[in-house]
Amino acid sequence: MVDHGFIPVRAKLIEVAAFLDRVERHGVEGDFRCAALREAAALLADGRPERARRILEHLSDPTTAPEAVSSGKAALGAWRAPVPMNARPSRRR
Repeated sequence: MVDHGFIPVRAKLIEVAAFLDRVERHGVEGDFRCAALREAAALLADGRPERARRILEHLSDPTTAPEAVSSGKAALGAWRAPVPMNARPSRRR
C-alpha cells in the first residue's frame, strides 16, 4: 500500500503547503477557507483514527435546519459561520 500510494499523497501534501505559502505571501491567510485548511491539517496530524471523516465534517456545514430564505450561496469548500446582524459593519457613509 505504501509503495503504491506514497508518492501521489506526498505531492498533494506539498501542494497544500505551497498553497498556504502563496496565500500568506498575498496577505489573505485570514480567509475562513485558509483557516479551515490549517485546522484540518491539525486533525490530519493528531494521530486519531477516522481522519478523512473528521476533516470532511470539519469543512462541512454542520447546520441541519433549512434556511427560511435561500442565501444563494455557492459551494465554497469550507463552512463559514454566519455573522450575527449586530456584528456586521455598517454600510452607511
